[in-house]
Amino acid sequence: MLCRDIMKVIEATYPKHAALEWDNVGLLVGRMDKDVKTIYVALDATNEVIDEAIALSADMLITHHPLLFSPLKQITDECFIGGRVVKLLQHDISYYAMHTNYDVLGMAALSGDILGLSDMDVLEVTDSEQMEGIGRVGMLAKELSLRECCELIKEKFELDGVKAFGDLDKKVKRVAISPGSGKHMTEFAMAKGADVFVTAEIDHHEGIDAVAQGMAIIDAGHYGLEHIFIKDVSEYLREKIQGVDIVTAPKKHPFQLV
Repeated sequence: MLCRDIMKVIEATYPKHAALEWDNVGLLVGRMDKDVKTIYVALDATNEVIDEAIALSADMLITHHPLLFSPLKQITDECFIGGRVVKLLQHDISYYAMHTNYDVLGMAALSGDILGLSDMDVLEVTDSEQMEGIGRVGMLAKELSLRECCELIKEKFELDGVKAFGDLDKKVKRVAISPGSGKHMTEFAMAKGADVFVTAEIDHHEGIDAVAQGMAIIDAGHYGLEHIFIKDVSEYLREKIQGVDIVTAPKKHPFQLV
């Protein structure tokens, strides 16, 4: 199956126009006419991931986070990002990223479903016509303490630990969730009346300020919440595409707690 045909399958559900204006999605490296027999799906196009794709003789690499955000003035093996591009081209791997278009049309609802939220609403509307956007807010099946909610997050997202801002005995039921960096989303969570906001990359001031305004925060890590992309997109591709092997990157957090 040609790369361009796989792109059509992806973009039928996750069109590029759904991405936020600052984003960079779609085919970022390689050939549209590449004959694809094996696809490797990962969260980031790291050196390790690219080497794994090469070892598997993958023809196409699909990640959530784009390797290329800022324009490159040089593409050489002396450049950190350029070196990855060179390696992808050397091994004729077509590289595709589906970032905020997937956040809006996949990740948001999926994260809420994983938590079992009901009566879900969009947290931040980015498409006023379709009323789609980043994150979800909804109700837990029953009221929990913040401590119990932390345990629920750990169970559902397969995490060893999370960081909580707020009284662990505080009762929570209305939950906002936004996988990825949620620094700018706390105001939307508060506006939607969330008891707790589940996200990542919350710093000291955002955390204590949210608590002072009555909302707890659970920081479950950027990778911790977004690794669900790998399984979901792989299952989507297996359902939609015949005759292509879909291989998933193993779940591996980028840091360790010691």
